[in-house]
Amino acid sequence: MARYKLDTLDKKILKLILSDARIPFLEVARACNVSGAAVHQRIQKLTNLGILKGSQYNVDAEKMGYGSCAFIGLYLKEPERFDEVVDALREIPEVVECHYTTGAFDMFIKVYAFDNHHMLNVIHDKLQPLGLSRSETIISFREAIHRPLAILDEPDEYEEDDDID
Repeated sequence: MARYKLDTLDKKILKLILSDARIPFLEVARACNVSGAAVHQRIQKLTNLGILKGSQYNVDAEKMGYGSCAFIGLYLKEPERFDEVVDALREIPEVVECHYTTGAFDMFIKVYAFDNHHMLNVIHDKLQPLGLSRSETIISFREAIHRPLAILDEPDEYEEDDDID
């Protein structure tokens, strides 16, 4: 996959809008010491490149009544059915993330439910019919860190330690 190298202005703009998605472009422009048009063009460029993907509000799941969050490792009876299973998972509103992974699981999902009884129903009634040989569920008691991707400076080269024998 092609990777775009961000310049200093791109990084500064991203840091500002990731810290506050509602920040006006003119405020970003002032902080970056450029014109509002320049900020608008940069954001449009980052969107066209696929670096920025839409905008959204974050909803507090617990305050919405979702008291149970789980990460579930799925083992498929027929791993070649990945795409079909992903399509079916998209239809289950409680499933908010799905990842192809290395390791023991065929895929790994994140699920929100109102309570553990609802979680059991999701696993038994909605996930098992997808052709699982089994699943492993890890209940999350509380999210400790939730933040956007860090915009870090990448080193030009990975330096090797000459002192290692």
